[in-house]
Amino acid sequence: MAEKKKNPGQIVFGLDIGTRSVVGTVGYKTGDTFHVMAQCVKEHETRSMLDGQIHDIEQVSLTIADVKKKLEKELGQELGEVCIAAAGRVLKTITTSAELTFDDDTVVDAEHIYTLEMLGLEKAYEEFQEQNDSGIKFYSVGYTVVKYFLNDYPITSLERHKAKKIGVELIATFLPDEVVDGLYRSVEMAGLEVANLTLEPIAAMHAAVPVMYRMLNIALVDVGAGTSDISVTKDGSIVAYGMIPSAGDEFTDTIAQHCLTDYIEAEKIKIASGKPGPVKFKDIMGLSKQIKSDEVLSCVEDVMQSMTKEIADKIKELNGGKSVSAVFVVGGGGKIKGFTEHLAKELGISAERVALRGSEVLKEIDYQFENAKRDSLFVTPIGICLNFYDQRNNFVFVNFNGQRIKLYDNGHLTVADAALQFGFPNEGMFPKRGRELHFTVNGKPHMVRGELGEPAVIKVGGKEVSMNAPIQAGDKITVKESTAGADATQDIKQLPEYDATITVVVNDQKVLLPKFAVVNGSLQSEFYAIAEGDVIEMRNYYTVRQITEFMDVLLKKDMYIYVNNKRADLDTLVYDNFAVIWTMEELSLSDVEKDQEAEEDALFESEQSDDEEMPDYYDEENDPETEPEAEPEKDGGQEQQPQDGIDVMVNDNIVHLKGKDSFIFVDVFDYIDFDLSKPQGKGVETLLNGKKAQYTEQLKTGDKLVIKWIM
Repeated sequence: MAEKKKNPGQIVFGLDIGTRSVVGTVGYKTGDTFHVMAQCVKEHETRSMLDGQIHDIEQVSLTIADVKKKLEKELGQELGEVCIAAAGRVLKTITTSAELTFDDDTVVDAEHIYTLEMLGLEKAYEEFQEQNDSGIKFYSVGYTVVKYFLNDYPITSLERHKAKKIGVELIATFLPDEVVDGLYRSVEMAGLEVANLTLEPIAAMHAAVPVMYRMLNIALVDVGAGTSDISVTKDGSIVAYGMIPSAGDEFTDTIAQHCLTDYIEAEKIKIASGKPGPVKFKDIMGLSKQIKSDEVLSCVEDVMQSMTKEIADKIKELNGGKSVSAVFVVGGGGKIKGFTEHLAKELGISAERVALRGSEVLKEIDYQFENAKRDSLFVTPIGICLNFYDQRNNFVFVNFNGQRIKLYDNGHLTVADAALQFGFPNEGMFPKRGRELHFTVNGKPHMVRGELGEPAVIKVGGKEVSMNAPIQAGDKITVKESTAGADATQDIKQLPEYDATITVVVNDQKVLLPKFAVVNGSLQSEFYAIAEGDVIEMRNYYTVRQITEFMDVLLKKDMYIYVNNKRADLDTLVYDNFAVIWTMEELSLSDVEKDQEAEEDALFESEQSDDEEMPDYYDEENDPETEPEAEPEKDGGQEQQPQDGIDVMVNDNIVHLKGKDSFIFVDVFDYIDFDLSKPQGKGVETLLNGKKAQYTEQLKTGDKLVIKWIM
């Protein structure tokens, strides 16, 4: 029917299923004119509806079937589809806004506008779900755009404008499941299929208030038998909907009690009271009586005053706490004499600004039969028909993971809509990550993300699709929930901090030692799998024992061990560029010097890579940081050292070295407070007279040494 809707002249059947009666209208639209082919009004034989809610589905369906049969007879053709409207008895509304931004200036098209409105509708649904603590399941039954925004400025139409940002403010409407179900079941039992569903206040506004009037701040009140539906317009849009559960039935009930009649007889008295002369009736005792119109109006005076005050208060509430400029009244319940005057008084506006809308509106309607009633009673059913041409709103059923669910069809239903209605978890649609891994390295926090799992497997009719795939009535949808990926893992060797080795010279042989890590106080190798919450510190030294274990060497108990030419043991710490010797014989001074020379040659290449390059313009003689070297005293070609040792400057402090004929850099550590066994940085920086130095370099009186931790 969605495709046929576009064809001018297509017949539309609209039903206003009211508390007191069912009003049917059949017609078609050409251009801006709606042509009414037939109309029929049928009152319920029992009170099968109360306050706009169907109580007896079967009885209501019989009334609908009777209206359908009479219209078919008049038209000479069968009617299979019908447009209906839901009363606002339990209507809930949410006003919200949404925005859509573009990377560059973009020409706005219909798809952009639809996406924007859907964002607003989804946001409204989420807000409504947060507020809905009733335990009742509600359906979204449409929305009304209040205004659009183009780059934050209000505008009536977005299409074909160029923008970087568009926005919308809209009113989304929601009805409980039992209201919608009752309407659908009654219609289906009468042999009809719902082609379109709208709301009664929307339908009434559609017919009674032309778009040009909506620039004004006015209210439309549809006074039925059980409810009074209210809508408010301003600045060209419908800005609010509302309802009060008071309407024409309250007048009828009051008259029934006053005249001692049943409901049907009281309804006749109410209708006849608008005509001159006394009203004749029979009470429940079977006695014939009559009552003057003034007496009828007098007995309902209190009810009318209470009802119009309630309606006026609701209008003010919907209009931001103030009255509107004018009010249009439609529906049979508002036809009782004095109603509009009372409403005007309660709103504080002149009586002529509250008026029944009926014949004035329906002058624009083309009736194709004689003796047509241009009455306010027919405004809503004609609006229901007209609404059909603007939007296709009805419910469809689909099968989701083996369960039949009902969806409000906005014409653009997708798998995501079905999943939302089904209650399928949103996170179940998208691939999930495995657990993260958190730990610290050298005091800095680290986080490794888990791997992504597989997305949900979505099929419609057995064919794999995306979550945005369109769906239609009867589709069979299966969704296999997405999976979580593997939890995060990482080994020590994968850490960015684990990117270097320690270089030492062992017995004239250059050895590269992989760095170790201390994890929670225990030494671990590069293959250790990091666990959640681990505290890791990277080690920049080895012990002699660890070096022997790495080299798979077993030292004899009587072997001599030297580290940087000083006697050591298996627990001595060895840092980067240290020299280690183990031998069966104790080394003499000449042996130490030879080994030292070999060690320097072996370490030369490593030392060159570590040294900072001096700029081309560097002049050592003019460097204020460089102390001029004193000319060594010569004796037979040999440099003479003082008999009682030498004096050097270490970190701006004079240190006297003694007890040996010659000294090397590492000897200084015996005279200063610098504990290599307790690292306080990434490594040790050593400078000799402003240049990087090795531990094996010779020292002389006057040398300036700098020793510090590298952070």
